[in-house]
Amino acid sequence: MAENTLQFEWIVTLKGGVEALYRDNPNVFVAGDLLWYPVEGKPTLRTAPDVMVVFGRPKGYRGSYQQWNEEGIAPQVVFEVLSPGNRAGELERKFQIYDHQGVEEYYIYDPERGDLVGWRRVGDDLELIPEMVGFVSPWLKIRFEPGKGPNNLKIIGSDGRPFATYLGLVERAEAEHERAEVEHERAEAERYRAEQLARKLQELGVDPSDVLNPPG
Repeated sequence: MAENTLQFEWIVTLKGGVEALYRDNPNVFVAGDLLWYPVEGKPTLRTAPDVMVVFGRPKGYRGSYQQWNEEGIAPQVVFEVLSPGNRAGELERKFQIYDHQGVEEYYIYDPERGDLVGWRRVGDDLELIPEMVGFVSPWLKIRFEPGKGPNNLKIIGSDGRPFATYLGLVERAEAEHERAEVEHERAEAERYRAEQLARKLQELGVDPSDVLNPPG
């Protein structure tokens, strides 16, 4: 579970952003804080990634992700968002599970420090990504742009749109709505002016089409 509001906000933003990118693909499952059981008969071997993405599995509600009931497919991409309560031992345990189970990409973001670290699978092992600025996820096609200072990470989706909080999405939608209204009002004003001009020309005995649509 999230330990503070900042961590929770980032978990929701990551999950929602990825889910939105693949909303039209029925075989991409995205989950947040869902228990993942990799091996049947070993209930103590489990972990709950803050966000996990599974290509090749259908969308839908699950009480947990039981890999043996999911055609043996492990999540390809996993995100962890740190909080002050995270312990090095727990992170190491998770890394070992992700590495052993075949996770292809693993990202850790610390919003309070602004640190972003990532690993990608090379051969049989997860290897550290040397530079995260501008790095594009091979699976998700999203671009990471970590800035300086805390809580300053930008993630650009494959559609060119940055990931945003729900509030940010609402504000973006409102701004787009306002721009559409301005454009509509401008078009209406132009139409009104054209009608007024046509009426004036008719009063003068001039065919408006001769003025407004002169022959080539």
